[in-house]
Amino acid sequence: MGMQVGDSGGEDDVVSAINTTPLVDVMLVLLIIFLITIPVATHTVKVQLPKDMNQPTQTKLSNVVLAVTADGQTFWDETPIKDRADLLARLEKAAVQKPQPQIQIRGDVTTRYESVGRLVATCQEAGISHIDFITEKPK
Repeated sequence: MGMQVGDSGGEDDVVSAINTTPLVDVMLVLLIIFLITIPVATHTVKVQLPKDMNQPTQTKLSNVVLAVTADGQTFWDETPIKDRADLLARLEKAAVQKPQPQIQIRGDVTTRYESVGRLVATCQEAGISHIDFITEKPK
């Protein structure tokens, strides 16, 4: 028993001390639940993730560079592409070459994803098996 200093008026006084024992119990139970469920949630499906291959691009004469401007205009090397059919015809010619030329896509930083997505879909439809994206190194 500890000694209480001050006026102890009676049993009806309000106790202003907070009992933290139930709070600690609840927090420990939650901690145990999270420790048990986190490994199950993060390792549900085993997949082999791709490795980071940050290598400088080697530009060869046989490479095809597709550029997309901010307004969605597509260029084959430096020649403007009229429409999707023109691009598909050029890509189909490139797809039958042995070995296939490397397709490199350069998109303006303000280009809509839709424009780049159409290029990738057209490459896939033409039978191109490998596409690279050209980016700048962050400063």
